[in-house]
Amino acid sequence: MPLFRAIYSSRPFGFEAAILNGILLQARRANERDGITGALICREDIYLQWLEGPEDRVRDTLARIQRDDRHVEMRLHVAAPVEERVFSHWAMLHDPAVTWIWTQKQVSAGIAEQSAPEQVTGFFMRLRDQVNNAKS
Repeated sequence: MPLFRAIYSSRPFGFEAAILNGILLQARRANERDGITGALICREDIYLQWLEGPEDRVRDTLARIQRDDRHVEMRLHVAAPVEERVFSHWAMLHDPAVTWIWTQKQVSAGIAEQSAPEQVTGFFMRLRDQVNNAKS
């Protein structure tokens, strides 16, 4: 079955640890069920999520997230078929990337809406490399 990748950003509504833990628990459970892998970079002012798996399942997940009131101003950055998974061992890798993505001021100014897909993809490639280097 062909693989599909989607990367979106959204702003958290009412960010707190309990809400984030709920999102991660639900995402991991649903992703394992649906054959989706990926990663979530989150902070109190932005979520960036990478999803990969069967196209219909990834699109269903995006639609579910779009309806979820814990996410506002959702924007799709990447939606494309791919040859292989990048986060194949992770139902949902979580990383609170505080220092190497946009500043809070940039997020408030709308940088997510202005960013090229390559920039957003680059954040996740850096995360993948960090995780792989930590395992070595």
